[in-house]
Amino acid sequence: MRIDIITLFPELLKSPFEASILKRAIASEIAAVHFHDLRKFSTHKQRQVDDYPFGGGAGMVMMIEPIDKCIAYLKNERDYDTVIYLTPDGEKLNQKIANHNSTLNNIILLCGHYKGVDQRVRDHLITHEISIGDFVLSGGELAAAVFCDSIIRLIPGVLGDESSALTDSFQDDLLAPPIYTRPATYNNWEVPEILTSGNTPKVEKWRDEMALERTKKFRPDLLE
Repeated sequence: MRIDIITLFPELLKSPFEASILKRAIASEIAAVHFHDLRKFSTHKQRQVDDYPFGGGAGMVMMIEPIDKCIAYLKNERDYDTVIYLTPDGEKLNQKIANHNSTLNNIILLCGHYKGVDQRVRDHLITHEISIGDFVLSGGELAAAVFCDSIIRLIPGVLGDESSALTDSFQDDLLAPPIYTRPATYNNWEVPEILTSGNTPKVEKWRDEMALERTKKFRPDLLE
């Protein structure tokens, strides 16, 4: 998988990809992530990429020209499965979306800033719009990092145990069941006896029941 991220602040994005699972995925060439400074595609002397909105109003708007030039430059190099704009009013990211995108080969991510991008970018250059929640960030960089983490970890070979991702919360529209590790007793707090019984079928049944119980309690909307 290759992910190309268009951003005004490449330095803000790099650190999440220099540690842990994402670092290993890139080092093993399972995934490749490239950052593209949008200012390099500006035709203005001062590398301007934003301007005042037509009709007035507060804030600045990212201009269409540098974004169009950057996307065209990337598309001239290879074909892309999708061009995603990270925006608070996009489709909310969930496990189903992450699962789908983890199967793609080439992805472009556009990080918004200021008041957002010229609407013509969204109308003509973007194929999907994704939000990581109903709140506003200073820019799309952190959302892009979250999106990348959510899909790269699902690619076969990234996690040490590939079955691990299949038991994550939301994979079956349920929250994950409680999990425990050694010691079995700590401060008189006990691990459920069933988990130390060695009876695998009963353990799996217990986990299914607990997953359903936790989902009913904390996220009943998932069961609708």
